[in-house]
Amino acid sequence: MSKLSIQDKFLDLSDYGRLIGTRFANLLKDTRFTPIHVTLLFGVSGLLALVFILKQSYFLAAFFIILKSIIDAADGELARIKHTPSYSGRYLDSIFDIILNFLFFMAFYYVTKTSFILTLSSFICLQLQGTLYNYYYVILRNKSVNGDSTSKIFEYKTPKALPGESQKSVNILFTIYIIVYGVFDKTIHYLDKDAYKCQKFPNWFMTMVSIFGLGFQLLIIAVMLSCNLISFIIPFFIIYSIFIFVLISIRKIYLAV
Repeated sequence: MSKLSIQDKFLDLSDYGRLIGTRFANLLKDTRFTPIHVTLLFGVSGLLALVFILKQSYFLAAFFIILKSIIDAADGELARIKHTPSYSGRYLDSIFDIILNFLFFMAFYYVTKTSFILTLSSFICLQLQGTLYNYYYVILRNKSVNGDSTSKIFEYKTPKALPGESQKSVNILFTIYIIVYGVFDKTIHYLDKDAYKCQKFPNWFMTMVSIFGLGFQLLIIAVMLSCNLISFIIPFFIIYSIFIFVLISIRKIYLAV
């Protein structure tokens, strides 16, 4: 089951785990496992990757980072298969992502003895890149016929809990989400305020933007770890942020409202 209508599907370079994730979700569809359980499972995989980074077992760290991406694709698929979408799952997934990303960069900082300011800057760059991808992707999903609309373009107020989830849980997770993601969302919106007015983003453009999807970012990290290039990860993501302005410029020039 897709988040997008057929005509809006594009080659998403960050979504390489979708096929295996969907198969995994199908294995769980008749079990008691819920999407939240799967989200917790990808959190465990991320923590194992963190442990192996600290142990400087980079190949194993890379394996669990890729596994985390695959499992990350499965929780949403399971929610769609079981027809149990939830805001709790959507926010918990995002919160886990940013916590794990931060811990990964702190591990890179510890192992490489890089400047803390440089490490923090690189983490912020990583999050801004991912936020740009999510901003454009959510716009596309909300405009897509029968597209998934659990994610909103602008997260201003706590949504009403969907059937099967607690409003209290939604309230708590939404508050945490706004705290950890709010500044990134506002920054990207400031840089491209009119993007949501576009009728449609062409597939070629979304494929370009997908280089900033978390899955692709983690794939880059995994490859660099496997090649023992851990000391280059922090400066790489700072330089990689140049493409934020390139992509926004392309959107404004060639896909003007």
